[in-house]
Amino acid sequence: MDPEKTAPFELGHGDDACLLIHGFTGSPWDVRPLGDALAGRGYHVLGICLPGHGSTPEAMELVTHRDWLEAAEQALSSLRSFPRVFIGGLSMGALLALLLAARYPDRIAGLALIAPALRFRGWPMWALRQARYLPLLDLLRPFIEKQSTDIEDAATRDAAPVLAGFPSARLHDVWILQDKVREILPNVRTPALIAVAKNDHVVSSYGGRELLRGLRNSRRVEWLELAEGFHIIPRDRGGARLAEAVSQFFGRIKDGGDP
Repeated sequence: MDPEKTAPFELGHGDDACLLIHGFTGSPWDVRPLGDALAGRGYHVLGICLPGHGSTPEAMELVTHRDWLEAAEQALSSLRSFPRVFIGGLSMGALLALLLAARYPDRIAGLALIAPALRFRGWPMWALRQARYLPLLDLLRPFIEKQSTDIEDAATRDAAPVLAGFPSARLHDVWILQDKVREILPNVRTPALIAVAKNDHVVSSYGGRELLRGLRNSRRVEWLELAEGFHIIPRDRGGARLAEAVSQFFGRIKDGGDP
């Protein structure tokens, strides 16, 4: 992966901050356009690179979900001087954002849950999850190769940094995060925008709707479904609309509007 593309970033100046968290096997490149848009609207934006990501497949062997959550917590702590902190999480990053919101309800003003990875799409992934306590995946396919990323726009897809593969054991970590999120959903009171792409090939929109129902104690929940683009929404054809929706949602929270 190109280290210049996958590097973490810090952008903009303002009284309010936004932490951006990419998804499983992704990198800060995936969320950079959203970061640029929010920085242009007066936010201080921090885009982190999760441990094991953005470099080599071998690096993924050395991390677990605990390392990802700890990195997200440390990033949130680094923004403690800001009176308001928002979080935008893509895919698995949305799961980490929800866990942070449950742990630190007074620190996070709002969430943008983008293509949340609460449910993967397709029956093979469903079957693997059901059989996860059997060593089938670890024995039969200990390493999973990747050749591309789920972006509709061809030019953007060709320019994307793609991790060549990952240990199948890391899927267990994603499933653990899914379970943890389901447990804490009733405890999340932070306002949340859920954004999904209708043609996402990685995660199911049913996961987004499960969040919509599960966030019943959140002070505000809004839903955005995009007809254009695939899973990496901030980089795809619906990216501009997503950026506008996120900016407006955060703005309504800052203005103190009622749910």
